[in-house]
Amino acid sequence: MLTRIMKWITMAALLTAAMLWRSAVNSQLPQFLLGFVVCLGAGVVVIQAVRAKKYVWAGGFAAIALVFNPLVRVLPFSGGWGLLLVVLSIVPFAASLAALRTQPLLSIPSITDRTPGSESL
Repeated sequence: MLTRIMKWITMAALLTAAMLWRSAVNSQLPQFLLGFVVCLGAGVVVIQAVRAKKYVWAGGFAAIALVFNPLVRVLPFSGGWGLLLVVLSIVPFAASLAALRTQPLLSIPSITDRTPGSESL
């Protein structure tokens, strides 16, 4: 459930940044916050993908986390390329909602429950 919420928050942040791109491109604080949210969201999805043994998804989201890293900028977010990168980053998060589903935990059978056909000691 946490991963689903984080994916939705990340997609909302990316969509908001795309809509407000002209006013937010010159300020450093919105870029830092966007990078922080997207990097955190991508990290959560990487952990989910590794647990599900879907390493291609994990590699893709590790690349997204690297690009949006707020501390060490790999690519500058300015102009049309930055906007295109932000808009295209929404797609993997939306696709991961369907492709990476966490399996519900199964209940543990009780040790006091008598199993049929067993012999008593």
